[in-house]
Amino acid sequence: MRAAAEQARIDALLVSCVEDVRYLCGFTGEDSFLLVGRSWAALVTDGRYIEQARRECGDIEVRARADSLVKATAELAKRHKVKRLGVQAENMTLLMRDRLRSELKGGATVSIRDAAASHREVKDADEIKAIRRAIRVAERAFKRLVARGAKGMVGRCERDVAAELDYLMRLEGAGAAAFETIVAAGAHASLPHYRPGATRIRPGQAVLIDWGARVDGYCSDLTRVVFTGTIPRKLAEIHAAVLRAQRAAVGAIRPGATCRKVDAVAREAISRAGYADKFLHGLGHGIGLAVHEGPALAAGCERRLRSGMVLTVEPGIYVPGVGGIRIEDDVLVTGRGRQMLSTLPRALKAMTLT
Repeated sequence: MRAAAEQARIDALLVSCVEDVRYLCGFTGEDSFLLVGRSWAALVTDGRYIEQARRECGDIEVRARADSLVKATAELAKRHKVKRLGVQAENMTLLMRDRLRSELKGGATVSIRDAAASHREVKDADEIKAIRRAIRVAERAFKRLVARGAKGMVGRCERDVAAELDYLMRLEGAGAAAFETIVAAGAHASLPHYRPGATRIRPGQAVLIDWGARVDGYCSDLTRVVFTGTIPRKLAEIHAAVLRAQRAAVGAIRPGATCRKVDAVAREAISRAGYADKFLHGLGHGIGLAVHEGPALAAGCERRLRSGMVLTVEPGIYVPGVGGIRIEDDVLVTGRGRQMLSTLPRALKAMTLT
């Protein structure tokens, strides 16, 4: 980070993204900024977190703010004689930037992009262990959810099932759900980011479930479609196409492969099945401290994969009025290829609840 600051000819970088703050100094609280100078670093927080911050960040300066976070940060920057302050362009509002400029009284703010994002893309051994734990917690919770078969689903509304899955993840050791759990019954599954509601699940329906756990700050992200009895013929056909696409895409993951190319492998398989216009999003994304981080497995991304990246692979087909199928797993890029980190079955028969 200091090398990046020197290259950008700034005196210090203001880190305002909460995940970046944790990644760089270990602080797990919120509402705090990290200032990284060329030979110093300081965390600005408030009284609620001061004891926690000093415990977690013992080797850097920790300052409690008496006023606004922006004013306290500007005062610290002036004390360190910062004339050019870098700010995270993707995590800084215009209002906050204007207030900083006003408080710095002549000091300049410089927009810096992706200051820490590229470092966070490649996980070290401890981070991979945390992601594995998050996956196992999510998987155990899902297995408990479906253990009662179709009778554990039919007649219940979507949001009740989502709430139970969140509760089960907590019981299994999650600090929280990694994101708002999706439970979409029947035709609702054609909406990739559907929010579960009062609709009750019926016999013979497909139910799309997208969920993840947050463990030790790190996320998992999984999707399965379960069937409460007889599988509609159209959805069985779509499920087979999505599963073929996912298998092909996972097989294309290796160090040096471009994100665009891996996405294209899945997109080609879905196109051959006749659903090219029904695959509505990119193939996947990185996961870590945030559930969505770089790199993006998408048509417009020329980034090359590197060993240590952890990615979701989640092709989907969505047909309005019919429903949707998405199969999502978490994959580690290794030195020789890839390793599937998630272990839940994907076959149609295994997802049929009796």
